Amino acid sequence: MSINDCRIIELPKFLDARGNLSFAENFTQIPFEIKRTYWLYDVPGGENRGGHAEINNEELIIALSGAFDIVVDDGKERKTFTLNRSYYGLYIPKGLWREIKEFSTNAVALEFGSIPYDVSDYIRNYEAFKAYAKSVESVSKDTSSKPLRQASTSSSIKLHGVFDSTIIELDKHHSERRGNLTVVENGKTLPFDVKRVYYLYDVPGGESRGAHAHRELEQLIIAVSGSFTVTLDDGNCKRSFFLNRPYQGLYVKSGMWRTLEDFSSGAVCMVLASDVYKASDYIRSYDEFIEFRKENAK
Repeated sequence: MSINDCRIIELPKFLDARGNLSFAENFTQIPFEIKRTYWLYDVPGGENRGGHAEINNEELIIALSGAFDIVVDDGKERKTFTLNRSYYGLYIPKGLWREIKEFSTNAVALEFGSIPYDVSDYIRNYEAFKAYAKSVESVSKDTSSKPLRQASTSSSIKLHGVFDSTIIELDKHHSERRGNLTVVENGKTLPFDVKRVYYLYDVPGGESRGAHAHRELEQLIIAVSGSFTVTLDDGNCKRSFFLNRPYQGLYVKSGMWRTLEDFSSGAVCMVLASDVYKASDYIRSYDEFIEFRKENAK
């Protein structure tokens, strides 16, 4: 691969007086299937991350908050990309060296990977990388033709209560010198495969989001920056969760009404979802939600 295969991908951005929303889905905005999601935060001033190449892993990197530079190297030349918009992502094909530097205060780097973590996939020595780059031919692999996996359809709907939702403690790799990293992997951290990722940002003080339910979709909701409160409602009980740690996620099962409120200044809410966007999966009327619960009650 060459650094010319790297490109900035402009993600959808939905402007809303209640705050903005951007998203990315497998094989649509992201040219691969998400197998691993991780984010870097609390990086001290002057510190760098990266400093490696990955043989088989492809990545999409987004500045969820703040800004940073990514230097990409194919063994022959280098190119620097500045990321400072939460609706821009840098696609990095496999086999390229990358360094992430010049982190602004409170910057959060979100990264999607095409394979689970595999220590043997990393090249951490630059001289070894240059030898590797010389030994392989650059192969341009078009992933855009890959079919989007369809979600399985179910003829019956299982109802869940608010006490089926829980806070999941995510892996946190702490480094006082280089910042923190939290990782989510399909089949390990999550009870579902991630098909879609979206995030809310620039939410004005006093505004709320959500106010809907999903018929089948499952989600993990994370406060990657700042804090907010998620209130879940199963038609009988309500339960509120205060999220303010980037290494904790609220697992929300299907059939739950949810409201997000009390956003702190600069808060960023990231949601990992079990399926791509489907308008038919949303219930946006509370009365309709109550009827849905009654119809599907055991």
